[in-house]
Amino acid sequence: MTVAASAERQLSDYSLVGPQSEQAVALGLADARWYATPIPREQMQALLERRDGPAIRDTLIWFVLLLGTAAAGIALWPSWLALIPFALYGVLYASSSDSRWHEAGHGTAFKTDWMNNGLYELASFMVLRESVPWRWSHARHHSDTIIVGRDAEIALQRPMTWASLAGKFVNLPGFFHYFRTVFLHSTGKLNRQEATYIPASEAPKVFWRARLYLLVYAAVILAAIASRSILPLMLIGLPTF
Repeated sequence: MTVAASAERQLSDYSLVGPQSEQAVALGLADARWYATPIPREQMQALLERRDGPAIRDTLIWFVLLLGTAAAGIALWPSWLALIPFALYGVLYASSSDSRWHEAGHGTAFKTDWMNNGLYELASFMVLRESVPWRWSHARHHSDTIIVGRDAEIALQRPMTWASLAGKFVNLPGFFHYFRTVFLHSTGKLNRQEATYIPASEAPKVFWRARLYLLVYAAVILAAIASRSILPLMLIGLPTF
């Protein structure tokens, strides 16, 4: 084995509880102080100014488009023409909610915190991300960005394969990981990696939200069974793919 191949194999351990994590800490890469562009305080305050108005307007437009495309899909169901509004609905449901998840999670969408938190919770559910674990995971991501063994959100891990890349386009890897962790959290447990960045005081929030998610999914599945149609799943669940 060449030195390059050996190094690549070593770098492929992205676990937060493996040797790469210990090595990152030993090298001073964990919680490191990185370069920050010097910006005058007054200019920084202006850049960080938040307003509720534009965010409320944009969120209402988003809701109207979501409800409109969903209503069109329901009206055309079960015609093949329903695929057109449901395709648009899927983009609004899964793709547009991702940016809202990110900005609301950082508290930059609205000036009012409860609005940020409410939108964050909704968007987290829509993109199959548990709100509490991902809030803490994302904080770690910004502290130790792309540091192997520290960053839980490195999207394309080496060695990258075309199969894994293709899987991300339909969100199948995320789907299986999401439901494994939701079921685990519903039993009142965190996995070893999550325990490295989620404070113990936050664990009860993780567990109760996971149980709520499962109740919602159970209700949607029961509605699909009762109606003998996948239409309920076209509104909640399948759009994420």
